[in-house]
Amino acid sequence: MSQADAATQQASAGCRPGCGACCIAPSISSPIPGMPEGKPAGMRCVQLDEHNLCRLFGDSRRPAVCEKFSYDPALCGNHRDEALSAIIQLEQLT
Repeated sequence: MSQADAATQQASAGCRPGCGACCIAPSISSPIPGMPEGKPAGMRCVQLDEHNLCRLFGDSRRPAVCEKFSYDPALCGNHRDEALSAIIQLEQLT
């Protein structure tokens, strides 16, 4: 999938293309291709490309937890920094 196609697909799902906060801030305990043990909070997922687009968006190999994580204006805020801050705060509360 091209970068433009990935951005369009993520935007149509409500995500802010190029944000990537949900691929960095939370811990993910399920296996991710390239990260068989998942990832700790604050670590960049290996499937997040250099443009902060998920390489697995729309792919059956994408972890279920990622598939269920959807854009929410209250959580994601107006820009990436707000999303990172809010998701980090949630991660710390759980």
